[in-house]
Amino acid sequence: MPQKTKTHRPARRGFTLLEIIVVVMIIAVLATLIAPKLLSRVGTAKHAAAKSKASAIAQAVELYHLEMGLSKVSDDFELELLLLPQEDGGAPGGPFLQKNDDIVDPWGNTFEILVPGNINYSYDIVSFGEDGEPGGEDINADVTQ
Repeated sequence: MPQKTKTHRPARRGFTLLEIIVVVMIIAVLATLIAPKLLSRVGTAKHAAAKSKASAIAQAVELYHLEMGLSKVSDDFELELLLLPQEDGGAPGGPFLQKNDDIVDPWGNTFEILVPGNINYSYDIVSFGEDGEPGGEDINADVTQ
């Protein structure tokens, strides 16, 4: 008759509470070092996107005024006119921008046109940044084209 032998399996060892706490602390330290850099890059990207959109809007304003035969931007000009086809009150050859999002900055605020401009002679296309208020000093501050 065969004899049964008992085999000993080594006990499974799990992680101790101390090891888990150390790993969590290392992850937390790394996150506090990396997160600000990533967030500033998001702000930089939004600022660059706002400048690009403002430039596109400025070109659309110029095209609108050329089509309308106007020499300068009137004080009551609204950016929404760039979205209208000729049948709805826009300029011939319009719309010059395709969708409502084309006049909305990356922070969700509508671009504004300032006539006369503070930076440019005739007009400025302005995004007031993340807070939607004039002024600011960080990367999410005003963008003017």
